[in-house]
Amino acid sequence: MALVIDEARAALARWQPVLRLADWDIDVRVVATEWRKSGDIKIDPDDRKAVLLLHERIVPADLDEVVVHELIHLRLYAMDQMLEGLLDAVFGEDEAEPRRAFAQTQFMQLLESTTEDLAKAVLGASGRTGDLSWRRLERQVADEIGPR
Repeated sequence: MALVIDEARAALARWQPVLRLADWDIDVRVVATEWRKSGDIKIDPDDRKAVLLLHERIVPADLDEVVVHELIHLRLYAMDQMLEGLLDAVFGEDEAEPRRAFAQTQFMQLLESTTEDLAKAVLGASGRTGDLSWRRLERQVADEIGPR
């Protein structure tokens, strides 16, 4: 069953004010093509607009988790961009330069793990129970090596 745009908009409406993003204009788009991600967010901080991209294969049980995760990326975007600028200033913009590549990898891993931890905390505080993230991780494993 493919994700329905109304379900995606309802999840956005549920979480946008919780994460204090009510002053942002956020559009939702369901991605129906082959895509390795569950979600992503494209951000225009100057105009306070964003486009939340959600893959159609997201199961309803995972929808809130993906939406919250992407909205936390929006919340952290200014810090993300500041650190990207710092990496450029310290190591240059050549992404193949080994020291820069190392620092970039470390930063991205820390950003993703922090975003995921905050998403779990927000969902947990809202009363969400269950093993957050396991379904997504199990799908990634199954895609790579096959089902259990």
